[in-house]
Amino acid sequence: MKRILNLIFIIFMIPSIFLGQRGARIAYIDMDIILNNNKEFSTANILLDEKISQWKKEIELKKIKLKQIQDQFKVEKILLTPELIEDRELEIRDFASEIVSLQEKRFGPNGDMIIQKNQLIKPVQDQVLSIVQDIAKERKYDFVFDRSSDIIMLYSAKNYDISDLVLKRIQVQERIKERKDKISSIKN
Repeated sequence: MKRILNLIFIIFMIPSIFLGQRGARIAYIDMDIILNNNKEFSTANILLDEKISQWKKEIELKKIKLKQIQDQFKVEKILLTPELIEDRELEIRDFASEIVSLQEKRFGPNGDMIIQKNQLIKPVQDQVLSIVQDIAKERKYDFVFDRSSDIIMLYSAKNYDISDLVLKRIQVQERIKERKDKISSIKN
């Protein structure tokens, strides 16, 4: 027990040794606010929502077709031989499993929706990370947390929130990019 207490004491003392007399400087961002105010992310989200809508329609159409096949089979069942009944039931099960596979492919944990979302959000996250690192170096922050992530933040003073600063820098970068695009379109 004494060894554990000593280990805990050492773990808490190490940061203060490395940081000297200066206390740790901490800041946080709220990625949700940043993403919601980012034009590029909003546009990408709209495109993703359109794809998701298309995928849902595709699945619904297959479900409707399955229902039609099942209804038709119920009507014809009395006229079919046992072998044909078994074959039709197998076809229906295969079609139903095809629908489940399609749903898994589109909306499963490794599905198209997750892949698309990651592809859309990655450039924005990289941009935010780069800006956060620049701000942290400029202002000498030791830690910058994301308030919207799984880290539980029970309390934080607003003066440690650098989300607005990150947003302003993103907007500056967007305006610079727009100007460059206008200039290049004028030259062409």
